[in-house]
Amino acid sequence: MYTGLQHLHSYLAYLVLIGLLISWLMAVAGLMGNKTYTAQNRKMSLLGLIPTHLQWVIGLVLYLVSPLGISNFSGAGMKDSTARLYFLEHPLMMILAVVFITIGYAKAKRQIGTTQGFKSIVIFYGLGLVLILSRLPWSAWLD
Repeated sequence: MYTGLQHLHSYLAYLVLIGLLISWLMAVAGLMGNKTYTAQNRKMSLLGLIPTHLQWVIGLVLYLVSPLGISNFSGAGMKDSTARLYFLEHPLMMILAVVFITIGYAKAKRQIGTTQGFKSIVIFYGLGLVLILSRLPWSAWLD
């Protein structure tokens, strides 16, 4: 089960990045084109929100069962950069990213009919995307 969750978490990350990037780029295009944020745009922003939340739930389960997660939480682990990434930096940044993305979606869905919905998506999804990219375990991805 653990290995399956690890693989699912790894492959779903691609879907998260693609969904966030599509949502963010569409919001940038809408903002630059001075368009009105519509219900269709709100649905497109779900491309970034839904996979991100799904990824967070799977990551939380992995954090609890993985030897690299909460069981690695000790003072000695802070000296090892790889251990610190897996038990502290990665989970903390991902939680913050999910919070920013959720706030952006919540603000945007209340701004249907205005141009401000795009601005909320651009800012908050952009912050979430930067946080995710900053703390991905690139060494595990590139091996």
